[in-house]
Amino acid sequence: MLTRTDTLETDLFEPFALGPITLTNRVVMAPLTRARAGAGDVPTAMNAAYYAQRASAGLIISEASPVSAQGKGFAWTPGIHTQEQVAGWRGVTEAVHAKGGHIYCQLWHVGRISHPSLQPGGVLPVAPSAVQPNGKAFTESGFQPIPTPRALALEELPGIVEQFRHAAGCAKAAGFDGVEIHGANGYLLDQFHRDRTNLRTDRYGGTIANRVRLTLEVTEAVCSVFGADRVGIRIAPLSTVNDISDSNPEALFTHLVRELNRFRLAYLHVVEGITRGPREVEGGFDLATLRRLFEGVYMANNGYTRELALAARQRNTADLIAFGRMFIANPDLVERLRRNAPLNTPDTETFYGGAEHGYLDYPALASEQ
Repeated sequence: MLTRTDTLETDLFEPFALGPITLTNRVVMAPLTRARAGAGDVPTAMNAAYYAQRASAGLIISEASPVSAQGKGFAWTPGIHTQEQVAGWRGVTEAVHAKGGHIYCQLWHVGRISHPSLQPGGVLPVAPSAVQPNGKAFTESGFQPIPTPRALALEELPGIVEQFRHAAGCAKAAGFDGVEIHGANGYLLDQFHRDRTNLRTDRYGGTIANRVRLTLEVTEAVCSVFGADRVGIRIAPLSTVNDISDSNPEALFTHLVRELNRFRLAYLHVVEGITRGPREVEGGFDLATLRRLFEGVYMANNGYTRELALAARQRNTADLIAFGRMFIANPDLVERLRRNAPLNTPDTETFYGGAEHGYLDYPALASEQ
């Protein structure tokens, strides 16, 4: 069935089967760090209200949630590794489900993009190799320069896999419909992928096959908990955020996507271009290659407008379209897109930290009429 919008017919607003669940539409709320967790990095009733406001999205992907205390790199982000956090997230998932929505939890280990003040015992952040990033971490004292991380020892890597497995179990206990593995944007798994940050000479470094090994092991572990048809993964092949890059991204990510096919995942979530930046990247490769290679649902992200989303469905260049910052300011974004209604403008000053202002008080269409 197609929905008529303006002079176009589109299935963007029609139900879509994603593994064992049926989404009400193909519009996805992308993960959005908002830094508003309570004590102990536990989600609160305010967080539940925020997500419930946006439950008309076909699928919500939660803000990135550290899989362990070691995986934290941003102040006031809700974790998914303690029983208290599970209870807090359960309030969120129940609120979303009560509105007829679906929600996945994004599993996050930041690796080197952290600061000792965010780490247990004030230790250095960890990484595949001791390569200092050019950047700052958001701490409770504001943005602080990131130090040179500590390289993970070979014998520690099974523990990283176990952190993701444990977090997946916590997400399942919290009532999430599925999970998304964060393999993008220069965080730990992406640091292993890229030859700029992975200088290892063991079985997790050197060749592309070695550099994607940890991601594949994590994926297998997470699928063992949730089932592959409730697991997605996010990648950002061309993005350079968090001081990340690779000498041959096309070879790297085509290999990774081919390897991921064996799991039969719920979806592949691709940040097209530079995260929060331009969609076109000089010297990059055609990401349509990944769409063709992946034997499953392809979710597109980065700078999508209503027009781009409609075009993507008309041309079948993506199955699902993820919107980020537009969802911050427009809790009823799906209806606004459907009607081609005006959009609220997000207040960038309230993106990170704070209370209800800039979080729960953006007006919906009904309250504007």
